[in-house]
Amino acid sequence: MTLSHDPRTRRRRLGVVAAAAGLLAALLTAAPAGAIPDPGDSPAAPKEVSRSAQARAAEEIAAGEIPGQDQIVHSANVQHLANIPKDALPGTNSDLAFQGRYAFAGNYDGFRIFDIGDPASPKTVAQVLCPGSQNDISVSGNLLFLSTDSSRSDSSCHSTTQPATEKSSWEGMKVFDITDKRNPKYVAAVETACGSHTHTLVPKRDNVYIYVSSYSPSASYPDCQPPHDGISVIKVPRNAPEKAAVVNFPVLFPGEGPDGGGNPGAPTNPGVSKTTGCHDLTVLPSEDLAAGACMGDGILFSIKDPEHPKVIDQVQDNVNFAFWHSATFNQKANKVVFTDELGGGGAATCNAATGPHRGADGIYDIVGKGDKRKLVFRGYYKIPRHQADTENCVAHNGSLIPVKGRDIMVQAWYQGGVSVWEFTDSAHPKEIAYFERGPLTTDNLTVGGAWSAYYYNGYIYSNDIAKGFDVLKLTDRRTDQARRVHLRELNVQTQPDYFD
Repeated sequence: MTLSHDPRTRRRRLGVVAAAAGLLAALLTAAPAGAIPDPGDSPAAPKEVSRSAQARAAEEIAAGEIPGQDQIVHSANVQHLANIPKDALPGTNSDLAFQGRYAFAGNYDGFRIFDIGDPASPKTVAQVLCPGSQNDISVSGNLLFLSTDSSRSDSSCHSTTQPATEKSSWEGMKVFDITDKRNPKYVAAVETACGSHTHTLVPKRDNVYIYVSSYSPSASYPDCQPPHDGISVIKVPRNAPEKAAVVNFPVLFPGEGPDGGGNPGAPTNPGVSKTTGCHDLTVLPSEDLAAGACMGDGILFSIKDPEHPKVIDQVQDNVNFAFWHSATFNQKANKVVFTDELGGGGAATCNAATGPHRGADGIYDIVGKGDKRKLVFRGYYKIPRHQADTENCVAHNGSLIPVKGRDIMVQAWYQGGVSVWEFTDSAHPKEIAYFERGPLTTDNLTVGGAWSAYYYNGYIYSNDIAKGFDVLKLTDRRTDQARRVHLRELNVQTQPDYFD
């Protein structure tokens, strides 16, 4: 790829812009249909936008306010090292996990393994066909875990879609042996209530515990009955993964009646998702803490006993948060960043009409000690560059960049691209770097962009829904020391103690 300077300057940008053209465009194809309604991360068919929105996008491109279609722009401290387009798996690209010299990339049709020993030239090691959205992915030792949150005819990798109203339908967790990275072997499956939208590992010496997040129950679903309001806990013996089984279903939002005890949503709280489970959990094993992003609620809980997590605090934001999506602790464990996935990932919310406080990150300080700790709101962060009304854009998956004494993270924003930002001052966060592509289209709203953007061993890796696997290098005095931190394994939702 040849970089050339763009003489135009964006009115809404940070730093110096570089442009790139001639990228291979991967077609966005529909993933297996999910039987359970999913306001979180569902792939969506292209949506028509008004003629005025189309004209506005064209005008903004012509004026240099936003990049051209498929054009790459980035701040001067970011270098785009590589892009690997989708190949045998045409579905939606999803989450990432890392181990040694390998990156593991989820896709609604299965997963892909990359050798990233040379980050500037990643190589495909394996592509495994195993359909089932979202195929949220993680690794621990010689085991790989994959979430299935669409109703399937059975637990095999040859299954087909089947309505959730049928008792024989299957959703849950799949386990693979990845001792041979070139030939992963499917070794176990565990069915869970309402499937597995995402999952989080709590590794122990002889076992791996999996916290399974799922939601949206219905009285018509035999295996997903309301009120739900909890998580499945799976215990996987490392030496006998075929014995993996659900060992508990802790209810995190206890309450009487069919609606449980979480956020009631509309009409009590208009525009806010009703809590019927959790979307994503992040654990900090070094502190025996976890944070839950649970639709209409954010929670802090103790995992001292991994089979019996205990809620410490519960918060809501019924003014600016629509769907609590994910969580990230800072290194000192005295802050949590929660994301709001306004519009479910398929809407254009990075515009002036939506504003800076919706579809954003919420920064909460953790105050107090022990079981009396509280989550205290301090501020919002949203990317400062407006996007076109044809670009789905909202806060999504990110990770810490390990810098002592500072709180810095990298984050995906779908077609808003990748943002590196600092929240050392919780009330005054600021962006310090970015990377993004121009709109996939200028005549309709097509879902695409960065699903996940994570920092691992000196580089930023991003899984773009449509464009494939990206590798970025960040060169900045504020983050350069992070290059000295090397991990043997990284599942972002199982946050490490980077400096232990």
